Amino acid sequence: MDTIQDHSHSPSPARRLRAAALRAPAFAALCALLALAPAHAAGPAEVAAADRAAWPRPIDSPAAFDRASRAEILAFAHELALSEPLDDAALAQRLRLKQVDRASVDKIRARWWRRLSDNYRLAARACAPREPFCAPAGDAAALRALATDFGAAPQAEFAAWRADAARFHRIYLDEQLRLAALFPRTSSEIDTYSAQEIDGSELPDRQFLLTFDDGPTAPGGNTDTLLRTLREHKLNATFFVLGERLQPRLKSEAAAKTYAGMCVASHGWEHQSHSRWPQWQDSVIRSSALAREHAGALYRPLFRPPYGQRRADSGEFFRAQGLRVALWTIDSQDWNAKVGAGEVQGRLLSLMLLWRHGTILFHDIHDKARVALPWLLRQTRGAGVRWVDCNTYPAP
Repeated sequence: MDTIQDHSHSPSPARRLRAAALRAPAFAALCALLALAPAHAAGPAEVAAADRAAWPRPIDSPAAFDRASRAEILAFAHELALSEPLDDAALAQRLRLKQVDRASVDKIRARWWRRLSDNYRLAARACAPREPFCAPAGDAAALRALATDFGAAPQAEFAAWRADAARFHRIYLDEQLRLAALFPRTSSEIDTYSAQEIDGSELPDRQFLLTFDDGPTAPGGNTDTLLRTLREHKLNATFFVLGERLQPRLKSEAAAKTYAGMCVASHGWEHQSHSRWPQWQDSVIRSSALAREHAGALYRPLFRPPYGQRRADSGEFFRAQGLRVALWTIDSQDWNAKVGAGEVQGRLLSLMLLWRHGTILFHDIHDKARVALPWLLRQTRGAGVRWVDCNTYPAP
């Protein structure tokens, strides 16, 4: 439950403030405070979920991964190019927002074009003669021109995929544009405030870091199932734990035993946005101390803010605590009631093909992560994907 869209599990900070205003005599003062504070917008009406069964070929080799990657890059870039002529009013209407931060949107779009261009070149390095999705594009401008014309499948066998990809990437683009349009007024994983914050975008090609938030569950729950899956595949991951969940779990088993072979970091004492929460610093300090004390050598000095929301001026605080803010680049949406486990699977594989590296966000408290992870590992077997050792990220 880590993106801006997910506030359904508890009243939003704005609603709590309104309720307090109705009960308190200082109604006018609280209303004035609320008006000055950044609002949490409702999430998007749709969540992007891809149908990987529409892709007609297996992804069982590096060449097959690259072919599918080129296709996803062109499909997303096509939607991105189509969105660029929209003025602020039209974009706000499309995203169901009152206003957009144009500077933030322009910055994120420029970054996307750079990454897409780099990724396309990497995916096209070994193009064989007559390979599909292999038209040359040496820079971002060339890719934009190529993607703008990418309206139909190059061959009949890809027609079903192209239709599904158009829907998927339009919805996914709007998810991301929404975050960009709200940043920095409402912070999220869409951008970092400084080089001190990390999100996995700097990882090498085909390398992905697995991360899990909001746990642990009670003994025998989803956390233990996911840990067993990771160990069976000789993989590890970073688990960003909540202090209020870890503390009762410690009564039955030491954290060093529960998470043996993994990495443990803090997600806060409770799952509250930092945007207007007076106790956010205490939450960071308490949860990090608990994880450090009980995870021992497994502990990593990282902090993942709930919903990805942190204050723009919080960098000095985290430095003083010896912590780095750790965000993500690929959201599985496993927390979202709008998507099922199969849809989470398709979404993840399509986004791995699109971005080609990064940090994947799961939640070990949800069943969908337990189902999606083994599927994802099977689908990428032989594709040249490397799952990053959490002990090596970030590099010392």
